[in-house]
Amino acid sequence: MTPPRARALVASDLDRTLVYSEAALGLRVPDAEAPRLLCVEVYEGRPLSYLTESAARLLGALGRAAAFVPVTTRTRAQYGRIRLPGPEPAFAICANGGELLVDGVPDAAWRSRVADRLAARSAPLAEVRAHVRDSADPAWVHKERVADDLFVYLVVDRPRLPGGWVEDLAGWAGERGWTVSLQGRKVYVVPAPLTKSAAVAEVARRTGSDLVLAAGDSLLDADLLLAADRAWRPGHGELAETGWHAPHLTVLSERGVLAGERILREFSAAVRDHARDHA
Repeated sequence: MTPPRARALVASDLDRTLVYSEAALGLRVPDAEAPRLLCVEVYEGRPLSYLTESAARLLGALGRAAAFVPVTTRTRAQYGRIRLPGPEPAFAICANGGELLVDGVPDAAWRSRVADRLAARSAPLAEVRAHVRDSADPAWVHKERVADDLFVYLVVDRPRLPGGWVEDLAGWAGERGWTVSLQGRKVYVVPAPLTKSAAVAEVARRTGSDLVLAAGDSLLDADLLLAADRAWRPGHGELAETGWHAPHLTVLSERGVLAGERILREFSAAVRDHARDHA
């Protein structure tokens, strides 16, 4: 299927931006006032990720009004567990920009371009993985994983994570063309050339979009937000903790799953304004 050309492209991170685990819901209202939730991910028979029912309606309408592109650090398999409301996205970006899915099928040409870029500008995955293993302590590491043969991440016991360890790892990795991001219980070690923004720029080129809207909460989303025409971040996450800002960025006060709903309201209003201005 050839995706329709679209003037507005909405590129959004998923976890802790649009969808939230039970631990990340952040509901600070009386139970009787809590929003109704819709489960959008099941893993091993258990509900895992949610958005509000209002957010689900907004997302369904947004997918019909613009080119909505999920942009995630999840692997392709992990992304495959997500069942978002609305039309199936024609494009999706996984593995922090390493995988471009077109109608659910990986684009081999894009993956080849990514491989060439990583080989030219960052140290080999095997070298970085060995260092991460050697420097981490099994006492506080629950899992070590390689994502789609592109980057490494650890699942850690965050309260036991030694002070300064992430910073030391980031310094070592930075000298070798890699970046480090701490998100909840996960430590991501990702090649610097592996970016969400590069993949979104490719989708914008293919769809003929002249407006890119984006949202995200982590340092791995910073390049995406900088490259967008307008961007939003919630009141939680790495970017909020560091006070990260940009001239075209809107900082939201909402935290948790209600931030996801607010982001979708902002996206929807921006798409409507853009359509009206170009009618």
